[in-house]
Amino acid sequence: MTDYLDRLFSLDGRVALVTGGSSGIGQAIGAALAGAGARVVLLARQADALAAAAAALRAAGGAASWVSADLGDRAELARGAEDAAAQFGEPDILVSAAGLNLRPPMDALNTADWDQTMAVNLTAPFLLGQRFGPGMAARGWGRIINITSQQASRAFGNSGGYGASKGGLASLTRSQSEAWAPRGVCCNAISPGFVATPLTREAASDPVRSAALAARTMVGRNGQPADFEGAAVFLASRASDYVTGQVIHVDGGFSAT
Repeated sequence: MTDYLDRLFSLDGRVALVTGGSSGIGQAIGAALAGAGARVVLLARQADALAAAAAALRAAGGAASWVSADLGDRAELARGAEDAAAQFGEPDILVSAAGLNLRPPMDALNTADWDQTMAVNLTAPFLLGQRFGPGMAARGWGRIINITSQQASRAFGNSGGYGASKGGLASLTRSQSEAWAPRGVCCNAISPGFVATPLTREAASDPVRSAALAARTMVGRNGQPADFEGAAVFLASRASDYVTGQVIHVDGGFSAT
């Protein structure tokens, strides 16, 4: 059984780059990929949080490194991408989990908020895909996993620029798949339900709102970062060789209600 599961899900010999890997869903995914055998590079802004997250992966027996960069700045992103590739080599797996959650009411949404949201949530995954996707395709194997949102397909809670950016990211995933899946690069997205993370601090700190969101699920609870470990390993491994261009909802049934 162990040999079978290893053949199906092992990431031994693979290199993974995880943006937003210092906290929340990104951190959980980084830990899962490292646990499956990948050498993991975490990319985000805050050096202290990155160092702690990478140290935790190494303490658990994984191979991990980190790079600090502002993904909303194109020059910083380009520098961060090169520094990330210098850690363990060119990545075979790219996970774009970093996100910005600026959600003023639409009447108050200004161009600065719009531009910043698009830069982090949509442009950064595009630019990282452009940097690493062709190399994966040339090598004949790769995985791109983008973290979208329920607001990619429905509007609620001042979706505004945030919802538009996540809708664009879902569409970008399909475009990346169309371009690179014929050469072995499966590109998929994960759409989370509500999860208490630093990105959702405002809603998570409101017990009434949090309970209402939990009640909309089929399992009766909100998500936890660890809920995304299995989906991430599946989409990053050979188990998903025939899965591409998809948005996988990991939401406790939220999207089906």
